[in-house]
Amino acid sequence: MTAKKANEPKTDESLPPFEPSLAQLEQIIDAIESGDVTLEQSLDQYARGMKLIKHCRSILDRAESKIKQLTIDEQGEITEQNNQ
Repeated sequence: MTAKKANEPKTDESLPPFEPSLAQLEQIIDAIESGDVTLEQSLDQYARGMKLIKHCRSILDRAESKIKQLTIDEQGEITEQNNQ
């Protein structure tokens, strides 16, 4: 068993990787917008969707962190490029 670092975010092992999470989120939105689900099902799906959004944002934040670590110039300085 490996110990997690103190600054590492907790992840929900029941949630899939980014792309499948995003696909599930799209399915939830489609189901709710279609009106083909009951109010209770909509609320359950909404709660699941919010959990998926939080999970996806966490994955994206970690990816951004890794990218920032990879952008180091010859002097060892971290440089950020604005892609605007």
